[in-house]
Amino acid sequence: MTDQPTARPRIALTFGDPAGVGPELVAKLLSLPATTAAADVVLVTDAEEIAAAEADAGVPIRISQTPGDGLPTVHPTRGVRPEGGFERRKATAEGGRWSLDALATALDLVQAGEVDAIVFASLNKTSMHLAGMAENDELHWFESVLGPDPAGDGFTCEINVLPGLMTSRVSSHVSIGEVDALITTDRVLGATRLLDRLLRERGIASPKLAMCALNPHAGEGGRFGRHEIDVLQPAVAQLTGEGIDVAGPFPSDTIFLRARTDEFDGVVTMYHDQGQIAMKLIGFDRGVTIAGGLEVPICTPAHGTAFDIVGQGVAGTGAIEHAFEIAASVGARRRAASLAAAGA
Repeated sequence: MTDQPTARPRIALTFGDPAGVGPELVAKLLSLPATTAAADVVLVTDAEEIAAAEADAGVPIRISQTPGDGLPTVHPTRGVRPEGGFERRKATAEGGRWSLDALATALDLVQAGEVDAIVFASLNKTSMHLAGMAENDELHWFESVLGPDPAGDGFTCEINVLPGLMTSRVSSHVSIGEVDALITTDRVLGATRLLDRLLRERGIASPKLAMCALNPHAGEGGRFGRHEIDVLQPAVAQLTGEGIDVAGPFPSDTIFLRARTDEFDGVVTMYHDQGQIAMKLIGFDRGVTIAGGLEVPICTPAHGTAFDIVGQGVAGTGAIEHAFEIAASVGARRRAASLAAAGA
């Protein structure tokens, strides 16, 4: 890495699960001039993965040995390639371990101050659990390594992003039967504060937020549950007193009709599918997931590994382009702030 101080962000990029479309997407992303114009890219990989990605995408990946010259550099992954390579189009422990090892290497680069953000291509949770990941998802695995952002209040959750709209989740990768116990005042406050902060980091000075109700018809005055009365309305009042512009709780079957017309910049959702169904219907090909509440932006396409189209060269890059754009934008601002604080 160069020692020359620059506000140009450095982004670690991993290829995702080798059984899926991730390698193809990375190769296509790197073929776009806007990618390397926006950031210095550090590929966490090996030569065999680069060759496989080029073959899937039908485009070459140009590599440099000199950081900062406009082309990606390579940082070797700590992963060990299995003898015989990886089985494609299938969730396997070998693919999950390779994915986790690449991400662990990227986290090493974060902790060493070598990169400002991470972008990873699509992962497969089954593969990662087969490989021994104990956490329910990669966000909580990241948190186990990095810890929460010291600038925040300790709350972490996945943030989903479309152009013009973000959502946060009070609960996420849990059984629907566990959701009720997770809708607490502290978690609602944390999810809303985090969403407000990330929108401000994206350049929105005064974000307008909406909060989803948990129950049908927003509980209908307590007839269908008291979460809205006992938890959500008091949380909205407290957040408003803190200067956060949040309204609700609103029935979740209509709030996204208002949000997609730019009435709101962000929506706080109570559980995974409450927000994800709406976001994927609105803009599947541009959806991005951010690991929210960590000390560094970590972004990925919101879609999966698409085993059904692996090797066909047809995977679209809209979501990974958007993920890279967000990581570069937030990474650049954080890097500039760090350099200013250091007097560089």
